[in-house]
Amino acid sequence: MTNDDSGSGRAGGSGLVVRVPEAEPVVRAWRDRLDPAVRSGMPPHVTVLFPFLHESRFDGRTLAAVDDVIGRHQSFEAGFERCGRFPGVLYLAPEPDAPFRALTEALVDRWPETPPFGGEFAEIVPHLTIAQGQDDAVLDEAEADLRGRLPVVTRVASVDLMVHDGSRWRQRASFALR
Repeated sequence: MTNDDSGSGRAGGSGLVVRVPEAEPVVRAWRDRLDPAVRSGMPPHVTVLFPFLHESRFDGRTLAAVDDVIGRHQSFEAGFERCGRFPGVLYLAPEPDAPFRALTEALVDRWPETPPFGGEFAEIVPHLTIAQGQDDAVLDEAEADLRGRLPVVTRVASVDLMVHDGSRWRQRASFALR
């Protein structure tokens, strides 16, 4: 999730993410400088679904339904061995990425009113954002530095529900994969 995503700064907005704490020492300096989401408390992560439901919809039944959908998926290991780009954005690309896409698709099947990134993009591209809103020269510099510090490997065992309070992202719940 990036700071300029639809609804990211609205109190009660939410998203589902896989935190990647193993990436923190590798990406911290670049994210601190080049990713505005850091200032609002978003840790290194791969977005599973954003925007998700408004916080007011998170009652026991909804949280149990999210837990059920996520709990049907097996935990897995993911590696980040290369960088990728969108216009003005540098990211780490997870491999395999199919389990991330499967999580997104399962959640959207259950909550079709929450398409990834508001339906702005046709394809689901799992990624860990490093920099956004930057020109190519800055992205080139960051990518050259990061290439020498990869890979990062993580065990994906849970998905966190993050809710925005109007100024910062806070973890509301965590859901375990099988």
